[in-house]
Amino acid sequence: MSRTLVIFARAPRLGRVKRRLAAEIGDMAALRFCRLTTESTIRTLARDPRWRTVLAVTRGAFRWPRGVRRIPQAGPDLGARMANAMRSVPGGPVVLVGSDIPCIAPRHVARAFRELAGHDAVFGPAADGGYWLVGVRDRALLRGLFRAVRWSTAHALADTVANLPPGRTYALVDVLQDVDDAAAWRRWWDSLAGR
Repeated sequence: MSRTLVIFARAPRLGRVKRRLAAEIGDMAALRFCRLTTESTIRTLARDPRWRTVLAVTRGAFRWPRGVRRIPQAGPDLGARMANAMRSVPGGPVVLVGSDIPCIAPRHVARAFRELAGHDAVFGPAADGGYWLVGVRDRALLRGLFRAVRWSTAHALADTVANLPPGRTYALVDVLQDVDDAAAWRRWWDSLAGR
């Protein structure tokens, strides 16, 4: 069965992206961060031959790369949009990642797919209690997986894991930093300056 990576991305638009971060660092800085990491994530992951890549995107003008299939994000909330994106791609294991994880590399996605060979689900924990990656081997697991998840809190990963049906197994891969607040943004910015 073929593997599919879904990159979940918002079209970078001033005042419409990274709102929590923008409240702390300003709309323009948040927009620049969003644009840079979205482009970097797609460039880093989309050409890897170990999986097919699909972009699940919001409406808005942005120069999306050619040659990468795009699907719209659809649904009333974040969980529904993620589940719909994961369901709408061809069969086989599917992994979804966000576009705000600056240090993501192909090895992280490859490890997630390896874990799905022996587990029903896989998660990439974020340092703040959320997660930057979710994957499933069986699409039936998506039914209810994101129900009542307290998004943008320290409980998001625990809530999602609790939604797995009894007897289903999951694996955790690397803890990576997503950038949702000014402290994480400063760490990312300092790491760029250090290069």
